[in-house]
Amino acid sequence: MGIGPRLDLRQSQSLVMTIQLQQAIKLLALTNVELESFIGAELEKNPLLDSGEGDSVAAPESAAPALDSAPADDLIRAGNSESDAPLDVDFTAETFHHDGPTDSVAAGGTGASSSTNSSSEFAGDFEDMAASEPSLVDVLIEQAAAAFGHDPAALLIARHLIDLIDDAGYLGGSVEDVADRLDADVTAVETVLATIQRFDPVGVGARSLAECLRVQAREADRLDPAMAALLDHLEILARGDMANLRRICGVDQEDLSDMIRELRAYNPKPGLLFGGERPQAVVADVFVRRGSEGGWLVELNAATLPRVLVDRDYHAQLNGACGKGDTGRATKSFLSDCLTSANWLVKALDQRARTIVKVSTELVKQQEAFFAHGVHHLKPLTLRAIADEIGMHESTVSRVTSNKYLSCDRGLFELKYFFTSAIQSADGGDAVSAKAVQDRIARLIAAEPPAVPLSDDKLVDILRGEGFDIARRTVAKYREGMNIGSSVARRRAKLLAAAA
Repeated sequence: MGIGPRLDLRQSQSLVMTIQLQQAIKLLALTNVELESFIGAELEKNPLLDSGEGDSVAAPESAAPALDSAPADDLIRAGNSESDAPLDVDFTAETFHHDGPTDSVAAGGTGASSSTNSSSEFAGDFEDMAASEPSLVDVLIEQAAAAFGHDPAALLIARHLIDLIDDAGYLGGSVEDVADRLDADVTAVETVLATIQRFDPVGVGARSLAECLRVQAREADRLDPAMAALLDHLEILARGDMANLRRICGVDQEDLSDMIRELRAYNPKPGLLFGGERPQAVVADVFVRRGSEGGWLVELNAATLPRVLVDRDYHAQLNGACGKGDTGRATKSFLSDCLTSANWLVKALDQRARTIVKVSTELVKQQEAFFAHGVHHLKPLTLRAIADEIGMHESTVSRVTSNKYLSCDRGLFELKYFFTSAIQSADGGDAVSAKAVQDRIARLIAAEPPAVPLSDDKLVDILRGEGFDIARRTVAKYREGMNIGSSVARRRAKLLAAAA
């Protein structure tokens, strides 16, 4: 058989995700901040999009009703058309209906749209105030300019040292390296560093915890020989060996307690008063509250809903002003693409909100005992259980619950918080949530006798006596996950607290 080229015709089927579908799925997983940035970019490049502040802007004809004015039932009901269905990977979601009483879990409409604008206005003001605060480097450079302005060589050394100070306020390099790099005397660098350590915040630029506390004690005029000896033996203080510390420092119990109280008043990380990345405030995406006639109301947070509408009047004006030549045809084509993109974005945002409400509503229904009685009634729950109940893909539920937060009377929780593994009951009864077991462990440790902390083995015995089939390594893992030390560490901490 000869070898040569030939043409074959084959027929196959494959799932092709359009760009708009990919972007719609991406929108579902975005956080509030990321969604705001995405909307801002779309507003800049699409002239037909409007933020909703104007009065002459009309919503697209094919778009669903706005969520802030829709009836409660509309917030959890998928439309008949595919475009109005909650976002899902396979787009096979069905209409969700409650089997029980209609008021057991109901979705409520959000507040008026004016609350969104006012909340955004205040949020912007607070962000501006936070951004205007100086950083640690700015504060130190300003003080260095005042202290070494008359000595350019010392100012150069100071600037170099300040660049080596981390966010916690500690010097990240050695004095010898700085001296070699700047061709300066080590004594001169040490002198400049000693001056920097007395800047505000006091103790910044220290090379160790002991040096940081020593500088603060010196500035407070408390660095006597006994305090110096205590700072030289911080490892003994960490072990809680009070008898050995009294012997080393040459003081009695009362004086040692006074010295420990003094150390507790110092800041071991002075740089954190200024520098570091400012944490972002967590804003709830969904509110859950009791209804006036029983059941639970699930509401979207109006402050996190973007107001994006299509300016059809502007589109008509631009389209009418286009000429008949090649330029006019190109302009009309561009406007048509912008209109299609704008209509898609409005519908995608509406579908995103509907999907979040639908998943949150089922989540509240599954974990109703938690909202009514507390964390010890939290049930084991998986993403697949929610997906099967509402007829969505498991990955869609995962995207909805990622970086989304729910606010209720019991606090602010990430939606992922309600999905926990199961701990089997020792008597063969219903399994309990791992978070319920963690809560019980935390309560037991909080109520333990100060002199006799509960060991992990003792915790296992108590939990098994209460019907939890749990291993010791699981108890240790849960305890460490809650940042609770071992029984030895807790006893040592309580000895230090008693001494202070």
